[in-house]
Amino acid sequence: MNTISGAARPLLGCGIVAGPLYVGVSVAQGLVRDGFDFGRHAWSMLANGPYGWIQSANLILVGILVVAFAAGLRRAGAGRAASWLVAVFGAGMVAGGAFPADPGFGFPAGTPDGPGTASLSGTLHLALSGVGFVCLVVAAFLLARQFAPVWTRAVAVAFLAGFGCIATGGGAVWANLVFTGAIILVWGWVTALAADEYRGASA
Repeated sequence: MNTISGAARPLLGCGIVAGPLYVGVSVAQGLVRDGFDFGRHAWSMLANGPYGWIQSANLILVGILVVAFAAGLRRAGAGRAASWLVAVFGAGMVAGGAFPADPGFGFPAGTPDGPGTASLSGTLHLALSGVGFVCLVVAAFLLARQFAPVWTRAVAVAFLAGFGCIATGGGAVWANLVFTGAIILVWGWVTALAADEYRGASA
């Protein structure tokens, strides 16, 4: 193992952990939080209410893991542009945790049914997270040249479409479910990419 690959492995391992951690913690909260409905509420809304700090911490921690993963990609030779774009995605997650999404559609329990009033925090959450999402899509197209080209491009398109649905769907159940599916799909891709790069670094 060369020195560069050896230094990259722990950072690439962060990418393996990030997706399962984010999805697992989000789903677990969604199952036990009073009033949360997977069909109506985006996972980021879990940052509201008495236990909202858990989802905020989840977003921030996973974002830091993604930034570390991006550094591992750079050391493993994935390319400067793709690595920086993945890092911006991670930074967007950190920002999403620092600026919670607005409550609405009956969550947290007791919140009026409907989209709610847009706040500065909610606006920043959507804007900064959105920048990160777009950066991840572009990074995926760049990384498709070296990792599962057809699957990677398909995931990138699906994730962009899912984000478009949640941004324009007005709280519709179908839009939220499409976005949730896209989130799970893209995290599966990140995990697979990280595992592949990790194996390559150990060669």
